[in-house]
Amino acid sequence: MSAPEAVVAIRGLDFAYNGNPILQDVTLEIAPLDSLCIVGPNGGGKTTLLKLILGLLQPTRGEIRVLGEKPEKSRLRVGYVPQYAHYDPLFPVTVLDVVLMGRLGRQALGHYTRQDREAARTALAEMGIADLERRLFAEISGGQRQRTLIARALAASGELLLLDEPTANIDAASEEHLFEVLKKLNERLTVMLVTHDVGFASKFFKSIACVNREVVIHPTSELTGELIRNMYGGDIRMIRHDHRCAKEGHCTHGLS
Repeated sequence: MSAPEAVVAIRGLDFAYNGNPILQDVTLEIAPLDSLCIVGPNGGGKTTLLKLILGLLQPTRGEIRVLGEKPEKSRLRVGYVPQYAHYDPLFPVTVLDVVLMGRLGRQALGHYTRQDREAARTALAEMGIADLERRLFAEISGGQRQRTLIARALAASGELLLLDEPTANIDAASEEHLFEVLKKLNERLTVMLVTHDVGFASKFFKSIACVNREVVIHPTSELTGELIRNMYGGDIRMIRHDHRCAKEGHCTHGLS
């Protein structure tokens, strides 16, 4: 029996911006229903990697296939939660309006259909914020905005979910809720998430991608203090603990 086709397949990829190398010789495969956390220093290429997968950037060399197609052709099958939500706080957009944006590109006549609205409301319910659909996006809390943006990505009804720094600017309770949501979503979606929080990787994800111009994949249990020092080129502090880490490679040492 043949193995299932990779959700993301990248081979021999280089990317440079204005002649400056950002990513070099990247080769990786993400299997269906995998959960991958992408970590690394600022400027290492984490967000760039996501944008390449989305087809928003084109590689200098190499190839990318997402769900068996070129990224620009598979885009409607991918849900994306960006690092920052740019919005005009004076613009009266509701939570439902924001989530409906995840359905853009599916309408032949340019109007949202009943199916679009049903998908948006289903996504809101899954994120536990169905009661907020008529609230203005600018008036809700940071954690609620993050849930709204994830609901927008889910409304796309995709097979791959990409999240860029989703825990930024949310409180601990909202972050814990995000963990629970990701666990549930990973039962039907492949999940890739960018974060600076190395402890975040050890709590949920099956694999970790260390991105610092090159990309190296490790099982989460291999995340050791030495690996983190090499990856970041400096010392950081981790505060979470996880049972998946091996004793000889505990992934939550405090580093001074």
